[in-house]
Amino acid sequence: MRCIIVFCLICVSATAAAQTAAELRERGQANDKAGKYAEAVADYTKALELDPKDVGLHHLRGCAEFKRGKIAESIADFDKYIALVPKAKVSHWQRGISYYYAGRWDDGIAQFEGYQTYDSNDVENAVWRFMCMARKDGIPKARKEILKIGEDKRVPMRQVYDLYAGKLKVDDVLAAAKAGAPAKDRLNGQLFYAHLYVGIYLELEGNKKLALEHLRKAADEHRIGHYMWDVARVHRDILRKELDKQ
Repeated sequence: MRCIIVFCLICVSATAAAQTAAELRERGQANDKAGKYAEAVADYTKALELDPKDVGLHHLRGCAEFKRGKIAESIADFDKYIALVPKAKVSHWQRGISYYYAGRWDDGIAQFEGYQTYDSNDVENAVWRFMCMARKDGIPKARKEILKIGEDKRVPMRQVYDLYAGKLKVDDVLAAAKAGAPAKDRLNGQLFYAHLYVGIYLELEGNKKLALEHLRKAADEHRIGHYMWDVARVHRDILRKELDKQ
């Protein structure tokens, strides 16, 4: 009888722990959505302690770490996630972005080249590889070896690609984002991406002050509900700190 009772208690405890881990995961996602990134990281960490088999928590925690500006920590979690789920490696663009901010240009290039085999129609993938190459080898080489992209129908992605390829100017990207009198929400999203990638491009060219203006517009005036908004915000903060030191 005693063994049966003990066994039942173990079952109850295991069930309670699993529920607690699930609740912590859910609370972590709620904190993440609310911009409480440190709290989200803490929730995901506790959830992993209770349920180490929930490997997706490493991805979630890595994203939250990036959002609070902890680049090395984000990479550590993304690496752990990919080690546990190898098939996720090729499509894990978030890790490529973290590599860029960590100054790991070769790793970033490799990540985005791998993603090209997953989706060859994504202008952003070509742009982030370009960014890593430009930092490592300069804009001329990055431009010469820019990835060939298929059809990315998002506005103004084709113009963004042509800007980085040296075929268009900054004003062309901004004009494309506003063309055709799009609805308010669509215009907001298009202007977000226009200002984000114009800002990054200008920084690569060495015009950091003007770059910061565009990154500020992307992050402060054209918020979208996507990880890329956090990228714009993190980039803005990094560049602002650099300029404050000058």
